[in-house]
Amino acid sequence: MRILGIDPGSVVCGYGVIDVNGGKLTLVEYGVVAVKRRTTSFPQRLAEIHQRLQAVIARTSPDECALERVFHAKNVVSIVQLAHARGVSMLACAQAGIDPVEYTPMQVKRSVTGRGNSSKEQVQFMVRSILEISETPDFFDATDALAVAICHAVNGGPPPPVNAHRKSGGSRSAWKDFVDKNAHRVK
Repeated sequence: MRILGIDPGSVVCGYGVIDVNGGKLTLVEYGVVAVKRRTTSFPQRLAEIHQRLQAVIARTSPDECALERVFHAKNVVSIVQLAHARGVSMLACAQAGIDPVEYTPMQVKRSVTGRGNSSKEQVQFMVRSILEISETPDFFDATDALAVAICHAVNGGPPPPVNAHRKSGGSRSAWKDFVDKNAHRVK
């Protein structure tokens, strides 16, 4: 299965594509769609994000897509612009016949590092370790997008509500499940 992870942004939108085969995660491609804030109008930036994500989808042919969910922003304008960028990201996926699954930043961090309050540096380290990336990605946005794809691979579909384990009497964490299934990858 091939998964496209997207970390949406109105200026920098990260993407990462991984293959999942028998529990093994393999890097296909990652990068960012960086648009010029000062010289490009907001609608033109959205159009460029949409077009470039369409090109990534056409080039990599993902089976599934995962997207990071908005949880807060510095101000109202920022969150509205981020919501628009998420919308064009979703549109690119929907036009390719893929309904993106959304994950909160906490769910992504928990799936990749085992802790929901991990730092960006910890997430980057684990993404590099899990996908055996020898170079450091230039942008946290690309790393975050790969983390979203890994989260989807580990969870295997839409996540349960954040507090679902409390209602059901307890369950194993996604990280523990990943480690159990991939003990050979953990050092």
